[in-house]
Amino acid sequence: MTTDKYYITEVDRDNTSIYCHHDLMGELLIPPHTHLKAQFLYVEGGIAYVKTQKNTYFLPARHYMWIPPGVEHSIHPNSEDVMMRNLYFPVEKNDLDFYDEEGIYPVNDLLLNLLLFTNRWKGNLQPDNRNYVIAKALKVLLPEVSGTNLSLSLPIAKDSRLIKVTDYIANHLSDNITFSGLANQFGLSTRTLHRIFVKDMGMSFIQFFTISRMLKAVELLQNKEMQVSDVALAVGYNSLPSFSNTFYRILRQRPSEYANGRNILE
Repeated sequence: MTTDKYYITEVDRDNTSIYCHHDLMGELLIPPHTHLKAQFLYVEGGIAYVKTQKNTYFLPARHYMWIPPGVEHSIHPNSEDVMMRNLYFPVEKNDLDFYDEEGIYPVNDLLLNLLLFTNRWKGNLQPDNRNYVIAKALKVLLPEVSGTNLSLSLPIAKDSRLIKVTDYIANHLSDNITFSGLANQFGLSTRTLHRIFVKDMGMSFIQFFTISRMLKAVELLQNKEMQVSDVALAVGYNSLPSFSNTFYRILRQRPSEYANGRNILE
């Protein structure tokens, strides 16, 4: 790992400051690392996958990820041109339980405007600095305005049989895959496949398949090259209302709302 990157050398240098870093990714991988501070990560102009030891998170535009201190993670954007906005917060003894859990949340207009205010900040914000107070206000607001932790993560398969199954699902999201057909294709009984799904992934096949489809839909909507109806078909939904309802259940907004949402840079 390169040791001169800011997230290795600078973030934790001052344990009392809030560290701010906004920039283009400039690379397709930020390798595994940890911080003593908690991280607020927001991206726009693309998407990013954030991998921890247990899960792969999908971070789309207009959402943020909260990464508690000490959680090893790597970041994988879909383009070097993805804009990444980071605020790193020192741990405080009176922090709420909210800050102990990694998760992904939608960004509302209030948070967007606060992030826009931080646009030119870089480096350490000291407690006696006005900008520190503004950044601290953003952190304090998070539990109040973030709502439900979204299910935008997929566990990483470890069972060799399941790795083949999940790879197949990823490449056939538009197909009408049935559980019995999937089990038969890979020489497994439905009972065995269900057991290893739950044991290895902590979720059922239908949960995994549905979330995989919605994450792909987010990626297609982000590209703004397809109509919502075409995106629905691309991820296996012949019914637009059914697709819209499923998308809303997972992302708490309609696909049309997501496709028309604004970014800070717009």
